[in-house]
Amino acid sequence: MTEVTASQPHATPPAADTPAVAWPPVAKAGEPGTYLPAQQALASTACGRDAEAAPAEPTAPDGTDLMPDTEATEGADLLAQLRAQIAKFVILPSGQALDAATLWVAATHLQGSWQHAPRLAVVGPAKRCGKSRLLDVLAETVHQPMLTVNSSPAAIFRSISEEPPTLLVDEADTIFGSPKAAEKNEEMRGLLNAGHQRDRYVLRVVGNDHTPRKFPTFAMAAIAGIGDLPDTIMDRSIVIRMRRRAEGERVAPYRTARDRPALHAIRDKIARWTAPLADQALHLEPSMPVEDRAADTWEPLVIIADLAGGPWPRLARQACKRMVDAEVQTEEDNPGGARILADIRRIFHAAGEPDSIATDQLLFNLNGDPEAPWAETSRGGLTPRGLGAMLREFGISSGNVRMPDGTQRKGYLRNKFLDAWRRYCPVVHPVTATAAGSRG
Repeated sequence: MTEVTASQPHATPPAADTPAVAWPPVAKAGEPGTYLPAQQALASTACGRDAEAAPAEPTAPDGTDLMPDTEATEGADLLAQLRAQIAKFVILPSGQALDAATLWVAATHLQGSWQHAPRLAVVGPAKRCGKSRLLDVLAETVHQPMLTVNSSPAAIFRSISEEPPTLLVDEADTIFGSPKAAEKNEEMRGLLNAGHQRDRYVLRVVGNDHTPRKFPTFAMAAIAGIGDLPDTIMDRSIVIRMRRRAEGERVAPYRTARDRPALHAIRDKIARWTAPLADQALHLEPSMPVEDRAADTWEPLVIIADLAGGPWPRLARQACKRMVDAEVQTEEDNPGGARILADIRRIFHAAGEPDSIATDQLLFNLNGDPEAPWAETSRGGLTPRGLGAMLREFGISSGNVRMPDGTQRKGYLRNKFLDAWRRYCPVVHPVTATAAGSRG
């Protein structure tokens, strides 16, 4: 990728026969309550990568793709410059990931305006995927960086004030990479979870008289490591899944003494641009393409984009929608979470919706699915205890159930799953709200 490609997101008009898609009024950048007239809708592409490297494009443009550009402010050009600087040294997995990283950096300069402090989870399956290099670039461009490697929770929360730094945590796999390490560092996980939302404090006693004192935890954080972070942190994160560079992909080598001045220059320009916008950012409530915690996490980035104007309001929402959708798909493709509920839903449906299924029959079907991960959870596949532990998270437990032949066996009642199916896998053989409400 060349620097020019990175700094100029391409845009192509939708096909002439594409139907118009309604979208909320487009705010005029930097002026809450002021809206721009409709403009020609443009849809961005994926930053010059091939189809395999970029997230799958939707089959038809949706509201995010058809958002018109808004009036550009100084911030639009500054974001483009920052985007080019990041792309100069690191190849990110998609154009949306590059946009997200750019907006996340800018958002660190307005932390006082945010209710939620989004984490940036920079993860990869192996070494040499560019995770640490990305943190090097972030460290020179974010607000008050505090780079840590395997630091103690006490040292970190004592470094956070009411004017928070930006935490940059490298080699997170040494903290959370194994069950034993994760258990040892449970306090660090709690700190990173609590710091996602404002006014969540750590209470400790200090001094010889053991006086109770509240320590703030609120701070934006980028966390890099091999493998996924704990689920509770990933759920509060904008997730960038790094990959090794392929043959022919080139980036400039990063040299601190040579390259730091240019990165500091763009950092300082962004800080000057954002400083007068703190009150406006505090009061903006942008339209979001996602809901719930994902919306809380992405809102600061979308607000930054709306304040900058130009193509950025559209690019931010495209990145938000597609990256959140990608993480939902990743969760479905991996063990645990909603995947177990979806697979059990399919088993009940294939069996003709019986009132109950024996545990051993359920495990036979789960472990026998060649495309499912359950047979690999242990040497003998998923066990009754392992299944029970997964389902307890959803309030579902096994018990004595009566089989069609009149015998009693250990198993699961269908009506115990109804509410969870409706909430966590609603599109898999949908269950009506009426049926779920009758759960026993």
